[in-house]
Amino acid sequence: MTSSRKTHLNCFITLCLLFAKPALAIEQEIHGLLELRYTVTDGIDSYLTGDYGKFQFPDGNRFSLSQAAINYQLHWQDKFSLHLIANGFANSVKNNLGFTESYFQYKQLPSDTGYRFTLRGGLMYPKVSMTNKLSGWASPYTLSYSTLNAWLGEELRHQGVDFTLTRLGRYSGSEHDFELTVTAFQGNDPAGAVLAWHGWTMSSRQTLPYETQALPNSHIGFVPENSDMFLELDHRIGFQISSQWTWHKHGRILLGYYDNQADPKVVKNVQWAWRTRLSHLGIKWQLAQGVEFISQYLRGNTLMQTTSGSADLVNNDYDSGFVMLSKKINRHRLSTRLETFSVSDKDSFTFDDNNEHGKAFTLNYSYRLHKQVFLQTEFNWLDSHRPSRAGKGHNENLIERQLQFAVRYFF
Repeated sequence: MTSSRKTHLNCFITLCLLFAKPALAIEQEIHGLLELRYTVTDGIDSYLTGDYGKFQFPDGNRFSLSQAAINYQLHWQDKFSLHLIANGFANSVKNNLGFTESYFQYKQLPSDTGYRFTLRGGLMYPKVSMTNKLSGWASPYTLSYSTLNAWLGEELRHQGVDFTLTRLGRYSGSEHDFELTVTAFQGNDPAGAVLAWHGWTMSSRQTLPYETQALPNSHIGFVPENSDMFLELDHRIGFQISSQWTWHKHGRILLGYYDNQADPKVVKNVQWAWRTRLSHLGIKWQLAQGVEFISQYLRGNTLMQTTSGSADLVNNDYDSGFVMLSKKINRHRLSTRLETFSVSDKDSFTFDDNNEHGKAFTLNYSYRLHKQVFLQTEFNWLDSHRPSRAGKGHNENLIERQLQFAVRYFF
């Protein structure tokens, strides 16, 4: 663990201890997920091992403990809480265990007019996802995340503080809630590197804070062998602003902007700071006959320069979006998702071609065997074009398929 990470961790623990007075009434909650999965994959070696495969599992059949998650919450004084979320993965591709989120929260009781202030601080995901809301950041709809959410799980997490102001409509007889969140953060300067150098993926493997990710093109001089995604290199403070409108019993809309404010000229041990910015929009709505409509779109730019700033080493525009329909009937749920994604390489270095575009389809069926046990089967189809794959002996145009069977136990 680097000295920077030790400092952040020690400050976080100290903050929690200052508020945790023994005389206060304390309540604890523990939730979690155990997921066993059998996967049949038609593709190439996975991006997790430093290749260009879009799935977390390589070609062939595989049985795995695809996720073991624990969500521990400590509450006191009805306002303060500590949240520790740990995930473990044992899939013989990239096995590991550790915390994926850890933060302190203060949630004020609503005022007479329905206003409420919430403060969070620690290691957190940005407020972007509309689907990954279960224990361990799992999704109730599919086993593999969309390409958009897979990138969040791999590369977009930070250490920071966010402030949320919520207006609850029920205090004025309204069905509408409004929320505004402002976040300041650090510890995410290399974000954009893996998206540039191995592209979009469809996976449910979240990166742990101390892990690195092998890259497929490290023979290029400015490309490291592994990307260390959660470094703080330039000591600048990034920010996110998001707003959400909720119409009870109908749906919600989330809109936001994210900018890590990194200095793209800074490099230490071949780990570069990337100026990564994005705008995102999410919609979750109840349609007729109990059908859920969920859609997200994300678009942004990521930039890495020479140390003098005279040339762009990597300058990419990127976008990803999906549309999902999900229908629940008694113990059954059927979900289908269509998505597109792209990376547009705008710099002049043709030997480092980051261009990519593709589309994907997912069909998932879930059966609730017991209150806490779900059986799921899922088919994934992904068609992508990426010229840099030729350097590894793969086709530029590639269709990858995956069939998955899972048992999920929530507690």
